[in-house]
Amino acid sequence: MQPEPVIYVIDDDEAVRQSLEFLLKTAGMTARGFESATAFLEVLPQISSGCIVTDVRMPDVTGIDLLRRVKELGSDIPVIVITGHGDISLAVEAMKIGAVDFLEKPFDDDALLAAVRAALDRSADTAQHNAELTEIRNKLDALSNRERQVLEGLVMGKANKVIAFDLGISPRTVEIYRANLMTKMAANSLSDLVRMAMIADILESPGKP
Repeated sequence: MQPEPVIYVIDDDEAVRQSLEFLLKTAGMTARGFESATAFLEVLPQISSGCIVTDVRMPDVTGIDLLRRVKELGSDIPVIVITGHGDISLAVEAMKIGAVDFLEKPFDDDALLAAVRAALDRSADTAQHNAELTEIRNKLDALSNRERQVLEGLVMGKANKVIAFDLGISPRTVEIYRANLMTKMAANSLSDLVRMAMIADILESPGKP
């Protein structure tokens, strides 16, 4: 069971920060506030899910700097930036760096909640994709080189006879490798096998002898 996602609110204005935390908690979400980006960065390495809502103009470490740091660490956690009037250029910069959304003050409560929910949905999709990718790659690692070669031929759309000719083996042997592939990859059909191979980009990861 996935843990309850936490919304990390980062704003040096205590009144604004507490107001946002209250709004999120009232909507049934778990929120945790930080008075600065520096304070949040200290705990960021231990965070793997949730959503960040940060003001863009803060002393020392700005919201833009924070966003850059999140991306440098390779974190998939979505970031929503809050900008003041006239900060559209900063909002555009944030989006280019990787922010999923921005809200301009003053913003409607419903707009913030909608943005957070959309970010969490996107984050959940990313986590599900990453889990599937890891599972597929683990299965690919269990393939022999010959099984891998047959799989690559199938992904390229080659018939068994063509794969057999390319590898210098009989079509019957290709059928055996193909059956082994279906079992090891837990594929229900050829299309399922090809889909998994394409997701993992099989040409990038070598098999075992």
